[in-house]
Amino acid sequence: MAFFDTSLGIFIIILAQCLAVTVAILVSLAFLLYMDRKVWAAVQMRRGPNVVGPWGLLQSFADFLKFVLKEIVIPAGADKAVFLIAPLLTFVLACIAWVVIPFADGWVISDLNVGVLYIFAISSLGVYGIIMGGWASNSKYPFLGGLRSAAQMVSYEVSIGLIIIGVLISTGSLNLSEIVRAQDGAYGLFSWYWLPHLPMVVLFFVSALAETNRPPFDLPEAESELVAGYQVEYSSTPYLLFMIGEYMNIVLMCALLSILFFGGWLSPIPGLPDGVLWMVVKIVFFFFLFAMVKAIVPRYRYDQLMRLGWKVFLPMSLGWVVIAAILARLDVIGYARFAAGG
Repeated sequence: MAFFDTSLGIFIIILAQCLAVTVAILVSLAFLLYMDRKVWAAVQMRRGPNVVGPWGLLQSFADFLKFVLKEIVIPAGADKAVFLIAPLLTFVLACIAWVVIPFADGWVISDLNVGVLYIFAISSLGVYGIIMGGWASNSKYPFLGGLRSAAQMVSYEVSIGLIIIGVLISTGSLNLSEIVRAQDGAYGLFSWYWLPHLPMVVLFFVSALAETNRPPFDLPEAESELVAGYQVEYSSTPYLLFMIGEYMNIVLMCALLSILFFGGWLSPIPGLPDGVLWMVVKIVFFFFLFAMVKAIVPRYRYDQLMRLGWKVFLPMSLGWVVIAAILARLDVIGYARFAAGG
């Protein structure tokens, strides 16, 4: 056991943890994508995936194999280096964002005291992969799609940041694990932050849809004018990396919703043990809501999208920061209880 106390041993442990989390997320994505397609099919009264494997469960793995075996086509006028780096950058940034996500008490790769700032930094860098992909394709359609997506992501990151600031004021910590512990009360789910921050839960959910280019805000991929947006020139593995990065960000937003407002790994019922199972259940539930929104909500126009972000969500989230500060000062949302240790 002394070996694991050395620098090399610690490095191996951290590497093993990173691989375990990455593999678990990638495998879960295959089944979440299956669930996504089944939800759409059920809403539209179709069968959905049902051929490959029992009940179609292996359809996502068949699609993965198809993408891996297809030829990588690079447009003649494209900047080949940037063209290939862009999807890889998107994928890597989507993976490393999970480093600070706690799945249960102590189940986190790096329990950073500034975990929220880390998430902000990684999500901000994610815009570069999309811009690079749109520009390197040397075509006006992916270029316009990249600009759309970048503007959309930057616009809604502002409101997401202000919403999270309200939670931070209530908690008094930037550590994601401490945010969950601050919601651990005797009243179960009524001790969580969804109740005092209820208006911001709705805003965060809608902003997460726009941040991840999900319907009804999938305007960079508008078929009528931009075909498939910034990734229209991509095929095979590079296209797959873009898709995996996008879905990993969607699941990350589901995890943040669970941690910030719904108690993370905490049990909703007093007396039942806490644990990673509750975290997984909450993530799957919010992913189901993401799928339902895609199935039933019509697409916005781009001017409506930007107006919603800057003229509605921004002032509302900014006003809520002031309200949360006042409530915390009056000890309504429990900052004093947390600062006192419980």
